[in-house]
Amino acid sequence: MGIETGDQLENSLKGQFLIAMPKMADFNFSHTVTCISEHTRSGALGIVINRVLPTVSGKSIFDELKLECASGSASIPIHIGGPVHANEIFILHGPPFSYESCLMITNTLAMSNSMDIITAIAGRKGPDSFILSLGCAGWGPGQLEDELTQNAWLTCPVEEGILFNEPVESRWEATVKMMGINPALLSNTPGHA
Repeated sequence: MGIETGDQLENSLKGQFLIAMPKMADFNFSHTVTCISEHTRSGALGIVINRVLPTVSGKSIFDELKLECASGSASIPIHIGGPVHANEIFILHGPPFSYESCLMITNTLAMSNSMDIITAIAGRKGPDSFILSLGCAGWGPGQLEDELTQNAWLTCPVEEGILFNEPVESRWEATVKMMGINPALLSNTPGHA
């Protein structure tokens, strides 16, 4: 998946939501919430959880992979996980965690991108809770830390209720509110306190 595990940071953001501040200039991350799946000295990797491809569904993906699509799988929304590896599938999911490329994020959340989980989801035999996305977000060594010092992001622990149950269009606002912040009061101008 690109980031070397085992190269852990003392202040790793693995298992955290990364919430874009309102003034985020990069269109790829404007008003996004990203689940940080790995954060080491080699860099960071995450999945944007609040953007969906309007013209692509599970059926499109499963047909492309020549997988049989069970009833209900055709309409699975496909998220825009980020601008990196845009043609690769990444899945944030709850249990089970026995898939081939399962990377544990927390005790109850993992990221996988192997054919066994994709096949299971197509056949409605996969995890009960999941987000299927194309692409991911990636940061090189020290890049995310630099962006944090520029106040480009807020961070908080991943909340699975927001991740799997909150409507996509309200995940940014719900995450900010979960932090005890009124979204309307967030400044559009980044700065230091």
